[in-house]
Amino acid sequence: MPKLPDRVTLLGIRHHGPGSARMVAAALAAVQPELVLVEGPPEADGLVAHVGGLTPPVALLLHDESDPATAAFWPFAGFSPEWQALRWADENQVPLRFFDLAAAATLGEDDEPDRVAIDPLGLLAEAAGFDDPERWWEDVVEHHAAADPIGLAQAVAEAMTALRDEFADHVGQRTLRREAAMRQALRKGLKDVQGPIVVVCGAWHVPALLELPTATADSALLKGLPKKKISGTWVPWSHGRLANAAGYGAGIASPGWYAHLWETAAAGDAVPRWFARACQVLREEDLPASTASAVEAVRLADALAAMRGRPSPGLAEVSEATLAVLCGGDDTPLRLVHEKLVVGEELGMVGEGVPRSPLAADLERLQRRLRMPAAAIEKQMRLDLRKDMDRERSKLLRRLRVLDVQWGEPDSTSSTGTFAEAWRVRWDPSLAVAVAAAARHGTTVEAAAEQVLRQRAEEADRVAKAAEVLWHSVGCESPVAVAAARRALDRCAAAATDAAELLAALPSLASTVRYGSVRGTDPELLRSALHGLLARGAVGLPLACRNVDDDTADQLVAALDAAQDAAGLAADDDHRAVWRDALLRLVALPDAHGLPAGRATRLLWESGDLDTDSVAARLHRAVSATAGATAFVAGFLRGSAALLAADDRLFALIDTWLTGLSGEAFADALPLLRRAVGEFSTAERRTLGDRVMAGDSRAVTVPTGDWDTERAERLAAHVRDLIGATA
Repeated sequence: MPKLPDRVTLLGIRHHGPGSARMVAAALAAVQPELVLVEGPPEADGLVAHVGGLTPPVALLLHDESDPATAAFWPFAGFSPEWQALRWADENQVPLRFFDLAAAATLGEDDEPDRVAIDPLGLLAEAAGFDDPERWWEDVVEHHAAADPIGLAQAVAEAMTALRDEFADHVGQRTLRREAAMRQALRKGLKDVQGPIVVVCGAWHVPALLELPTATADSALLKGLPKKKISGTWVPWSHGRLANAAGYGAGIASPGWYAHLWETAAAGDAVPRWFARACQVLREEDLPASTASAVEAVRLADALAAMRGRPSPGLAEVSEATLAVLCGGDDTPLRLVHEKLVVGEELGMVGEGVPRSPLAADLERLQRRLRMPAAAIEKQMRLDLRKDMDRERSKLLRRLRVLDVQWGEPDSTSSTGTFAEAWRVRWDPSLAVAVAAAARHGTTVEAAAEQVLRQRAEEADRVAKAAEVLWHSVGCESPVAVAAARRALDRCAAAATDAAELLAALPSLASTVRYGSVRGTDPELLRSALHGLLARGAVGLPLACRNVDDDTADQLVAALDAAQDAAGLAADDDHRAVWRDALLRLVALPDAHGLPAGRATRLLWESGDLDTDSVAARLHRAVSATAGATAFVAGFLRGSAALLAADDRLFALIDTWLTGLSGEAFADALPLLRRAVGEFSTAERRTLGDRVMAGDSRAVTVPTGDWDTERAERLAAHVRDLIGATA
């Protein structure tokens, strides 16, 4: 088998290793090649010309044109050896090509993986007694061979050849195909240029490139691979996404640390500068971190390295010194240093000339105009919708959510009024895939969101789905989508025969009515839809509550609450009267399920449509019956306990029923009752508990016959447990 010509220099690297990056930079300066080949997808060759306008970390994003969601990233940091090759070729105007298996053959395909994941430098480091491959490279290799990058590359090749021989059984079909594609690209490079060629690839692949089998043999390995039309661009990346925890297969655990090693290599003071930065991070969080502590930490790190026979402190020694000296043995501030420095928050930038979809370009234009730069750290935003800028920001975030670009998340934990919204905003670099996938819907964010909403409106087959589309359409302030969703709502409502389905759509629709005017939508258009659903749901409500199981009954209770809220938004007394009549008919049904019947009784009592005498009579009837009593009481208890605690008669009725249950009956009733009581506030439960334990003298006396004191105490203990009271 013919050997590789001497004019080809193979540089076996560790991906994202600063030691490898220095070797590559030195080797390129020494060899001055006419062509550089870098491990990567060949479809990205057209993007090499834009390297000068990039600020790492960045990533190549390639996707299938027929299915943009089928995509993959190839990230690069400033300390990545591949990136140093790209920058050298750009600055010296030397052709550079990516060489590897085509992305068309790997995107979306379940190719056969290697049977065991091999980290070749990790194996060598472990054999030498090191727990960090980069540390082994730094301590054992680079410190002794930095002046001779070519000799270092040859030593790496020899070591990898020995490893490949030992682990030959662990090389899978995918690796063999990749290396066949690399050799094909190498053959082409040898034909295209007569001068030196430098190859930058993972050290594991170097032995497979030292000799060139026949082109026919490599072609046979590559036969039958899928072909697709691939498009791509450069996108900003982050150190956080480079970390192993981010799920990137060739990631590293400490990108921030590696970036620090790369940036301070020339000065040779990496450790002191690191501790200075760590002190700054701690002081920004109002934690003590003095200059004297930093000096002491440097001394401890140096001592640990000397004890372990290492020429300089590495991340292990630095972290241990940080924990002991700067953090006082507390893991919490150490985690902060790890997050801010060891991993890091740096986000790269991509220049204007890089090709991108019209949608991506429109998004970037909006981000600049609305002063919302993409940031890798989470930011809290409070938007006042009465201000034009904030309203535009809200529209953008909502439209992006419709497009499945989850840049912002509504903050439901923050209390806001009608004219305010709270958001948590964080740009994850992987959102670039979602932007690429959304580009098929339109050329602008507004047009794409409108297209998606119109499609969802056409596909809506249930009232709740149509109401949800209407809610999003109003939030996105898209009149065309609002009209389409309104038609879908009418269509689905006309076909619906289930009152529960109609009422279940009311929460979304009620919210739309409540906030629609803020969004510039005609409130009467929305209110008329609300009235229509409320009226139709009210007509069928009583019958819908008969002969249903407990799960359905629980859903009906939620629908009752939603409809009650919607009725409060009704513009006229007629619609409110329709709903009130529906509740009255429900509580009058003798065979209605207890949960919705009890809840309806409570709602009518709170609204003043049933007085206490009527409620007491219904409650007495319910608890006197063997079947359905627990469900009725549980439905009645839902909501606030304030009114119940203040009404002696109703309190006494429930208290008497509850204390009269047998132990077995009480155990059966407990799940429903616990759920109802769980909605009470702490103060309300305390009030009820005090009344139960004190034997409130205001309670109505109900004849009970002779008391069994022991049994009563057991029941009282159950009640205390139920309401969360302490004895």
